Amino acid sequence: MNNINQIKYCKKCIIPETRPHTEIGEDGICSGCKYFDQRKNIDWDKRKSELVKVFNKYKNKSSNNYDCIIPSSGGKDSTYQALKVLEFGLRPLLITVTTDMLTPIGRKNIDNLKNKGVDYLEFSPNSVLRKKINKLALDTVGDITWTEEVAVSCTVTRFSIKMGIPLIIWGENPENENGGPKENSDFFDDIIQKHDDEWFETFRTNGLKSSDILDFWKKEGVKDIDLQPYTFPDKNEIQKNGTVGIFLGHYLPWDGHKNAEFSIKNGLTTYDKWVEGSIVSYENLDNYQMRIHDYFKFLKYGYDRVSDWSSLAIRRGRMSRKEAVELSRTVGGKYPDTYLGKGLEEILDYAGLTKKEFDNICDKFTNKKIFKKNLDGTLQNDNKGNLIKNNYDNIE
Repeated sequence: MNNINQIKYCKKCIIPETRPHTEIGEDGICSGCKYFDQRKNIDWDKRKSELVKVFNKYKNKSSNNYDCIIPSSGGKDSTYQALKVLEFGLRPLLITVTTDMLTPIGRKNIDNLKNKGVDYLEFSPNSVLRKKINKLALDTVGDITWTEEVAVSCTVTRFSIKMGIPLIIWGENPENENGGPKENSDFFDDIIQKHDDEWFETFRTNGLKSSDILDFWKKEGVKDIDLQPYTFPDKNEIQKNGTVGIFLGHYLPWDGHKNAEFSIKNGLTTYDKWVEGSIVSYENLDNYQMRIHDYFKFLKYGYDRVSDWSSLAIRRGRMSRKEAVELSRTVGGKYPDTYLGKGLEEILDYAGLTKKEFDNICDKFTNKKIFKKNLDGTLQNDNKGNLIKNNYDNIE
């Protein structure tokens, strides 16, 4: 990596070199852009045929159980996944692991999907314990929604075993969509593209393994059974059940924006404007804490959802890089005063945090090498109190 005071950005999109697991090559192009360019060489008809083989392999032959599980938030992607699977003639069980601060829009979209001809299961982990874990996770790894990622993967895997449903259908492979290590970006030599516990622990837990919370919370008198939503079953149980996770985006062309258009036509409710801290109105509508999650990405790595969505749009020809740079400067990286209309202090109060505590945690996780400083070494802010990245002026 270059001198971090001058962040290197992809020449095609606006993803920085500071993004975890993403590499920018000597040609100046990031791995996410390269993976997307490779999609034009994929035989999607062949991939679709491979998907049919997977479905035929796992379809319940005796018709006495579900064919697959679809982890669902009720949002744009899970709506797309569910309706697509129905088109293939499968009988899915949709499982929602309820978010810690479920929004009215989130509830409405879950109910919308429940009315699409599917069986639907909602599981809500102990909210008192989850609040404690969220506060701990924010203070230890800088991620207040750490439990969201962990609980979905761990709980759905447990239901797969308990209910004898081996196939779990996820959406896109984030290591392909966003540019992770090559060996995990796609699986060309195997029809089954596995999303398993090892993959998840490596790429989705933000530095704190799900098993690690046992050590933290046993000291607090919390029992193992209370932490099951955040820990994977034993590997032997997973193997005995034959549980396997596939990414639908490996087999069908994946585009979050088109998924949103598809889902809106099928009843998805969106926000009445761009979601705070983003440039779309149709994503992360179910959890009031998501704005804090995205803000900490900016503090630690200098990018956020504006960077993500702009880069996805550039790759698909929906936005120029110049437009993306401007959006990054004007919309990205802002202090999370509100989210989906709810004030920050109310969100923090729910999590048991004061604004002063929150600001101190923000300062602890801010990568001070990538932001401008005053002569006395303190961080500079603009006239609205937002941090300023070092080379915003020469991102082009």
